[in-house]
Amino acid sequence: MIYNLQNGGRRKMNNLKICAMIIMGSLLTISCKSYKKPVAMTEGEFVLAIHGGAGTILKKNMTDSMEQAYRIVLEQALRMGYQKLQEGKSSLEAVESAIHIMEDSPLFNAGKGAVFTHDGHNELDASIMDGKSLAAGAVAGVTTIKNPISAAKAVMEKSEHVMMVGKGAEEFAKQVGLAIVDPSYFWTKARWGALQKVRKDDSTQTQLDHDQKQSSRLGIINKDAKFGTVGCVALDKAGNLAAGTSTGGMTNKKFGRVGDSPIIGAGTYANNNTCAVSCTGWGEYYIRTVAAYSVSALMEYKGEHVDQASRQVIDRIGEMGGNGGMIALDKNGHVAMPFNTAGMYRGTVTKDGKITVEIYK
Repeated sequence: MIYNLQNGGRRKMNNLKICAMIIMGSLLTISCKSYKKPVAMTEGEFVLAIHGGAGTILKKNMTDSMEQAYRIVLEQALRMGYQKLQEGKSSLEAVESAIHIMEDSPLFNAGKGAVFTHDGHNELDASIMDGKSLAAGAVAGVTTIKNPISAAKAVMEKSEHVMMVGKGAEEFAKQVGLAIVDPSYFWTKARWGALQKVRKDDSTQTQLDHDQKQSSRLGIINKDAKFGTVGCVALDKAGNLAAGTSTGGMTNKKFGRVGDSPIIGAGTYANNNTCAVSCTGWGEYYIRTVAAYSVSALMEYKGEHVDQASRQVIDRIGEMGGNGGMIALDKNGHVAMPFNTAGMYRGTVTKDGKITVEIYK
């Protein structure tokens, strides 16, 4: 609409300008009220954290020798990751090295200690993510790769893809020179015995390796065996974050089931602007809530602290009926390790090399 600027037209235009200024001022006021300024975070002390699974982990059910065995491996993983960071290596290398230690131990449901599927096989999943570039890699359903976390890293660095599965992922791993083993390498007496017990209890159900919640639906039964998915988050000297997760999945799983561990945003996520996250627990719920990414999103868009954001996600998973935990390390060196189970194998290392390992709530 065009107005004549003479006489009344000029007054009408002036009135329009005044109205526009009032409206803009109102919008600015509304915007200021609705915008939540990000919380200013002081510099933290942590550079690396790990987890070895969450579940009904009770002191009364743990022998002293078994508890010591777990603590030793967790401390070894922390020392290895910290050594890489002290040498000036990247957070990605620190994550890979720390997870190698846990993958090579039969104590955890990853690599050597992977659980068995219904058909008596070991199917492994893993993922890794670079917080600097948002590059990521993952493998799922592999049976011959000794260290799946290295395969995930290779997918990220040596291919144009983010995820590879099954035989294709194994062929790729061979081509890039990763350690390949006979499937029998993953056989352990404890895991085989766990499968036989679940089969005997109910051959139509599955057992998640972390806790005890049950359901009548096929594939969703969850009895505790005190082992679990492993993961690591790290912050290197250059200020770059990285996260990685590795798992053997669910005891007695069928139908080609894949959980959250190899899914970027669900079980693993890293972004230099916010945090690095690795999850452990009932994977279906972590997928539905996009758990790892949700922590980052709450920090980025709502200005929440890593403690608040990670706890909010775990609480939401609990409200939905899921269980488990996560480790999260923010860009300033603050760490959070919330879980809604009786315990979670976890540990941290600070800038000055102080190592802490915890198991129970």
